[in-house]
Amino acid sequence: MVPPDEDTVTILLVEPNPGDSRLFTESFADASIASDIHTVADGDAALDFVHQRADHAESPRPDIVLLDFQLPTVSGEDVLSELKSEPELRSIPVIVLTSSDSEEDIARSYDLHANAYLQKPVDPDEFVDLVRSFEEFWLTFVRFPRDNE
Repeated sequence: MVPPDEDTVTILLVEPNPGDSRLFTESFADASIASDIHTVADGDAALDFVHQRADHAESPRPDIVLLDFQLPTVSGEDVLSELKSEPELRSIPVIVLTSSDSEEDIARSYDLHANAYLQKPVDPDEFVDLVRSFEEFWLTFVRFPRDNE
């Protein structure tokens, strides 16, 4: 993994399915997006990562979080709630990326201040399209706050 520079976006992918994690990571690489992707598989690890504690004490602060709602241990809903309730973390954009198309899940995500709700593609080829559209909006037009370290 290349150390990120100021033109590289640090992404935390919170995804319990190893196949989906691989598809996202490969799609970002195929799209030549300047990103430093870190993947965790459950809610506890996601919270440890953003709080930079336990096994993730040396992890960078993510510029954006891609969050599956269906997680083992701590739910994605609880991770989102904690991220958006803590002043030092609430500025991190959180994109809920899940297979659910439930209106309740969508409404709940936005009630908890998710920045977007995206349904995961079923077809692997659609992952590339999703990543390209993600790049066009989130990584081209959106500005992220930088730490003053």
